[in-house]
Formats: sequence, C-alpha cells, structure tokens
Amino acid sequence: MSEHTTMIPAEGAGEKPSILELLLKPEIPNVQKQLPTRSYKVKRLSELCGQDVVFALRALPYGKVSELKESLSDDVNVHILLAGVVEPNLKDPALQAKFGGATPAETVKAMLLPGEIEDLSRAVEKLCGYRANTIEEIKNA
Repeated sequence: MSEHTTMIPAEGAGEKPSILELLLKPEIPNVQKQLPTRSYKVKRLSELCGQDVVFALRALPYGKVSELKESLSDDVNVHILLAGVVEPNLKDPALQAKFGGATPAETVKAMLLPGEIEDLSRAVEKLCGYRANTIEEIKNA
C-alpha cells in the first residue's frame, strides 16, 4: 500500500463500499499527474501520405482550456490543438519551414483544414471532460 493511500475498513460483509472508499481505490488516478491520452488518425493526411497519420493528444490540466478561451479571442481551437498535441511536434521548425508559417499557429492553419483543426481541438476538449456527458443526475424514487 502506498504512503498516500489509506484503507478504510468496510462496515460489514457484503455492504457496498462508500463513495470515499471507491475514490481511494488505486484505479482512480490523480488527473493532474496522469492526464488522459488518445490517438486520432487524420483521414485526409493519411490518404495523401499513403499511410496513417496519427496525432497523439493529451488532456490539458485544470483550467488550461478556459485560460486559453479567455485569453485568446482568435484562433482558440488552434491554440487548444497546439497545447494538446503530443505527437507530432507542431512547433517543430521544419514544419514551419515547409508550410511557411511564421508561428506554430500559422503553420497549423496551413497544414490542416478548418474542420480538422476543430475536430482535433474538440477531441482535446473531450479528453479534458468538456463536451461530454461526464455527470448524470440521479433522481430519488
């Protein structure tokens, strides 16, 4: 047992564990340390390259998406994408040279179609828990 975990004994055999007990299970990660990741294939680029072009995305830490939305009036989706893409490195100077972007944001806009940028940005937001049904109301009978 780790030094950060405390076992709480169950009240009685066969009883359901408390919510606290469930949250203390080792399967429940600290999302600040273990951000969710997913891979997404960009269909158009995959077809053009003749093989899968897969972007690895990672959720952003608490507040980063809202910080980006508040601080940037333009190109919010581009900046969410730049913050959430792990692979490929969209800030690589070689990409900027190929696509003629003076900034990583301009490079992304020259490389990806607007719908691709929005879809990838939304995928990052979904990894963060936005745009998903993350809670469900329980009605007492």
